[in-house]
Amino acid sequence: MTVRLLLADDQQLVRSALAALLELEDDFDVVAQVGRGDEVVAAARAAHADIALLDIEMPGLDGLAAAAALTHEMPSCRVIILTTFGRPGYLRRAMEAGALGFVVKDAPAEQLADAVRRVVRGERVVDPALAAATLAGGPSPLTGRERDVLVASRDGATVADIAGKLFLSEGTVRNYLSAAIAKTGVRNRVEATRVADERGWL
Repeated sequence: MTVRLLLADDQQLVRSALAALLELEDDFDVVAQVGRGDEVVAAARAAHADIALLDIEMPGLDGLAAAAALTHEMPSCRVIILTTFGRPGYLRRAMEAGALGFVVKDAPAEQLADAVRRVVRGERVVDPALAAATLAGGPSPLTGRERDVLVASRDGATVADIAGKLFLSEGTVRNYLSAAIAKTGVRNRVEATRVADERGWL
């Protein structure tokens, strides 16, 4: 059986190198490549992909949101998150989004090929060290709204900007920011965003 693969990564060079690497396997056929998360579902449908290899950081939709959309719209296509960011919070969110595999990009080629074959068989494939770190780290303490407010504040947005973007009052935004700062154990929202990012909570 030939496994039909979709690759989604916003870096053309990485995508091409991955495709070339995977095409060396006799039982793999790279049938689609996209550079945006919001192109994943349509491309997977059009190409009848069996497996989608998704990067996390992409324009349009990030890989985790794309994984959730694909799992919902086309459950026959199984998802592997392939990322540079081996962060515990990302792994937890990837599994919640329906991904069956989570592989870091610096893994050996044979490990990636093995992960694809195992996911085709319906197994879950997760880097053991990352799985241990995820269990040790516990779930994100941030609520959905606290996460939204931190994401909206990433580029130095003012409280008024965040309030306008999320249709909240400025007082509500300040409350969410205060809660997020307290939960991350830091002094300000810039540090809270950095810590939450590093832990894969955003």
